[in-house]
Amino acid sequence: MIQKTKKILVISGGAIEASFMLKYIEEQQFRYIIAADSGMEFLYKYGKKPDMIVGDFDSVDPAVLEAYRKMDGIEWKVLRPEKDDTDTESAVQTAAELGAEEIHIVGGTGSRLDHMLANVYLLGLLREEGISAYLVDAHNRVQVIDQRTVIKRETQYGKYVSLLPFMGAVEGITLKGMKYPLEDYILDHCHSIGISNEITGEQAEIEFRTGRLIVIESKD
Repeated sequence: MIQKTKKILVISGGAIEASFMLKYIEEQQFRYIIAADSGMEFLYKYGKKPDMIVGDFDSVDPAVLEAYRKMDGIEWKVLRPEKDDTDTESAVQTAAELGAEEIHIVGGTGSRLDHMLANVYLLGLLREEGISAYLVDAHNRVQVIDQRTVIKRETQYGKYVSLLPFMGAVEGITLKGMKYPLEDYILDHCHSIGISNEITGEQAEIEFRTGRLIVIESKD
């Protein structure tokens, strides 16, 4: 029986900077780790054992797959190669079913732009379910928000904070504590005014009346 856990890491098969990832796993103290298909190869290379492995395993090193199959204490969710969702989406849905309140996705921002955009949409779906979700790499942290949000300067992920509308215009945006403040602004997909803002106060306050925002914190 899998115990419900509040904070879950999903490792996908995209490019991952090892030094960043190993430090991130240690700092975040995840209670449960799910490897999405070839995401298991990163874990295996650095001697980490996931709690669950999800995928169709069509792109996984057979030696890694066999090594994990011999280990005890790993849950398996085997998918059909022909399916309607990606391995990452299946892993994220599984994390939600396990009762996660917070999901971090790593390895989901690599060279495949189609997969990266699909993963951003996953953040929106999770937000609808009341789950906080983050798409993270060594340089960026992405989330989708649907209510007032505060980003503290001392814990911000990177120097820059960018805001983009998610699935439609966002009305009544007011930004406080930022280099480029806004007051009751309507942000739609045709404008880049929300790109590369910076926190100048102790914290940035993001308020809006309707819609959802993609928030991207970037280090460079």
